[in-house]
Amino acid sequence: MMSRRYFGTDGIRGRVGQPPITAEFVLKLGWAVGRVFARQHPDAKVLIGKDTRISGYMFESALEAGLSAAGVDIGLLGPMPTPAIAYLTRTFKARAGVVISASHNPYYDNGIKFFSRQGTKLPDEVELVIEQQIDEPMVTVAPDQLGKAFRISDAAGRYVEFCKSTFPSALDFDRLTLVVDCAHGATYHVATEVFSELGARVIELGTSPDGLNINQGCGSTHPEALRQRVLSEGADLGIAFDGDGDRVIMVDHTGEIVDGDELLYIIAADQARSGRLIGGVVGTKMSNLGLELALEELRIPFARTDVGDRYVTQALGERGWQLGGESSGHILCLAATTTGDGIVSALQVLAAMISSDRTLHEIKQGMCKLPQVMINVQVDAMVDRRALCASEPIRAAERQIMQRLAGRGRLLLRPSGTEPLIRVMVEGEDAAMISQLAQELAALVGGSNG
Repeated sequence: MMSRRYFGTDGIRGRVGQPPITAEFVLKLGWAVGRVFARQHPDAKVLIGKDTRISGYMFESALEAGLSAAGVDIGLLGPMPTPAIAYLTRTFKARAGVVISASHNPYYDNGIKFFSRQGTKLPDEVELVIEQQIDEPMVTVAPDQLGKAFRISDAAGRYVEFCKSTFPSALDFDRLTLVVDCAHGATYHVATEVFSELGARVIELGTSPDGLNINQGCGSTHPEALRQRVLSEGADLGIAFDGDGDRVIMVDHTGEIVDGDELLYIIAADQARSGRLIGGVVGTKMSNLGLELALEELRIPFARTDVGDRYVTQALGERGWQLGGESSGHILCLAATTTGDGIVSALQVLAAMISSDRTLHEIKQGMCKLPQVMINVQVDAMVDRRALCASEPIRAAERQIMQRLAGRGRLLLRPSGTEPLIRVMVEGEDAAMISQLAQELAALVGGSNG
């Protein structure tokens, strides 16, 4: 397969104003997408949604203009979580859904990703055809064939009802107090509605987006504020989403952070207990070894993939399984929806709690996490991150670390697919030792940069 120039593992992403995240490129991208789908379906319709970062206005307009120039009608959803756009693309029978978001990244980044008519990521071959179309001269259709734009005013309400439908009707949140942190992102106007309409008392955090504060010291990547609020309010638990709403992290009533691995364990154990689990669970190379061991205790098969929900989804499809996820809190509950959905995942965890009459702190005890240290090493944007990881000095250091772990731990060196970072992860039984090993390797990686 030809290599892709623009699309990464999760769409196209980068710094706003720097290629390819420019208004000019996104205009051409919208036209290219429109041309590809209009050739297949002359009456094609595409939905566009976005998160709350300020550049979303610019890119929404650029995509709308490009799609219209290609003769495609456009449904405008406004600020909506990424999984909501996947869901609405299915229900509106649109040919594609477009998400303007850089997920958990800061406001000055942005990106474009796509969903198919089925609410899944576009196949690689379709992304390649779009890239080829981008290289063609942009030609506008005849004036009477231009695409029309319309705003879908009830998008939020439709998605709220969908989320509620994934929670068992026999259960409710009566007497539960939840702190919900929306990261000033795309869930700010829907997440609190879902939980409050199911009966919870909801204390809001991160629900005042200004275009610049998305993910800033809040949300799933910065759960410290959520932790403090849970403790100060005496809440039953806290729930934190990332900027586009496909990730979730929780905090129990004692203030302990419950990450994606633990949430995945809770959902898997509950589904296994009730006979709803199909096959096993897919994690990634970053999944804590404690998850694998806990699932083994329950006789639940476990498989690892490369990091990225694209690979988790692929592995689930190949095995015919329905549950997988990442430590970051990106969890795939394919029995309920087609993509990672923070709100839906949180509802599955809460259902497991309520049906077992246990707290979040109690229900997570079946899994014992091994100490794990991850350090993000900043590298020059021009450096070949994969080549750096494969260099002999780095490989030699890895071999020495594995000798010191003596089969009682794991090491992973992973170039980020979306940022100029190399992630150094060391896992083992001795917290002090793995911290030292991770710092030594991170220093070597940083010193080799350039």
